[in-house]
Amino acid sequence: MPELKLLLKHKARTLDEYRRIGGYAAFQKALAMDRQAVIDEIKKSGLRGRGGAGFPTWIKWNGIPKQKTKRHYVLCNADEGEPGTFKDKELMESTPHQVIEGMMIAGWATQADVGYIYIRAEFMDCARAVKSAIDEAYAEGLLGKNIQGTGWDFDLHVHLGAGSYECGEESAMMSSLMGERGMPRLKAPHAPLPTIAGLWDSPTLINNVETFACAPHIIQNGGDWYAAMGASTKNSRGTKIFSVSGHVNKPGNYEIEFGTKLSDLLELAGGIKGGALKACIPGGSSVPILNAESVAKAVIGYEEIGEVGSMVGSGGCIFFNEHTCIVALMWRTAKFYMRESCGKCTPCREGTDWLFQIHDRIIKGGGRPEDINLLKQICAQIDGRSFCGLGDAAAWPIVAALKVFPHEYEYFIQHGKSIVDTPQSKLMFPYAEPVPV
Repeated sequence: MPELKLLLKHKARTLDEYRRIGGYAAFQKALAMDRQAVIDEIKKSGLRGRGGAGFPTWIKWNGIPKQKTKRHYVLCNADEGEPGTFKDKELMESTPHQVIEGMMIAGWATQADVGYIYIRAEFMDCARAVKSAIDEAYAEGLLGKNIQGTGWDFDLHVHLGAGSYECGEESAMMSSLMGERGMPRLKAPHAPLPTIAGLWDSPTLINNVETFACAPHIIQNGGDWYAAMGASTKNSRGTKIFSVSGHVNKPGNYEIEFGTKLSDLLELAGGIKGGALKACIPGGSSVPILNAESVAKAVIGYEEIGEVGSMVGSGGCIFFNEHTCIVALMWRTAKFYMRESCGKCTPCREGTDWLFQIHDRIIKGGGRPEDINLLKQICAQIDGRSFCGLGDAAAWPIVAALKVFPHEYEYFIQHGKSIVDTPQSKLMFPYAEPVPV
């Protein structure tokens, strides 16, 4: 199945360029619609959150109270801290008005007063592009007071985060935006949903960059049109952007229709570089790793890719060739999550540290036979017990690696070195420093 471009079809950084490709026509159409009708169109489309969770978008939009007693907020999660993912960065830099228009449609549908785009501080080019686009929208009367004579006021702002992975978690992001420490809050059923009490205890809609970018296309062309894409899957509709990296010949962002084979995505990226395919992390570093046999079977869909043991996640798809040491790959992954844990809860704070220490001991030749069971026990104590999803994200890759590649751990512990005994084994992970093996 070939690449199907929708969100990445055009590059239009300025308002004039965006309007030449039909920009803001969907927003004008939405303004003429009843607010609930806009939400109903999103429902018909089958759009699910593109940030990683895959939650039905319309449920969030519909969850904002219809009777307005407080300010309503729209928040765009542009933190994009998942290793291997860089799709949102391209969307914001190449076509920022597409994201802004999606937020404006969402703002109209949910009676929002203010919107924030929370961008990682490292993404300065993104922030400049988005801020420039917002200024253009204000100058044309698309943002601000009494928009297009509707009596609706909506302001939009850029907020720069501090580069914390944890602030990609929605409650930690809200805390950070309000000037508090970027740490997660209690969640339902122990606390109200953000749609009821989010920013400053007010109704707040939170979606990912890619999710908002889909909204103009859905409103302009109709929910049924969007839902026709991906119809071969159980419950995945539309297109999905995958950031493909690792040992491939043509790394980059690729937009495909749900129902595409994972092996076809690899072919779009030019195939494996430097050897045969060994493994793939299809949705960012936090999702379970697949071996070559599972890659050959995998169909891209939220439920379909789960059938081979992994997840769509954020779309950070990393392929690895035969020279990759899986133990060292997990060492680097454990190191990342240990460093990024905010430390609020014991399972994550202590568990991620132990996962790294054990992997560090193994790759330095001091592995013990009991380490494999110890890693499994620690992962079991973290998974589902941490305050937010970071603990799960730290445990899932290691659980999968122990299941799919147990022989590599066993060999490393027995021989004090990697099963991959080649010079290329020094290049084990695309974003890691070399480790001794």
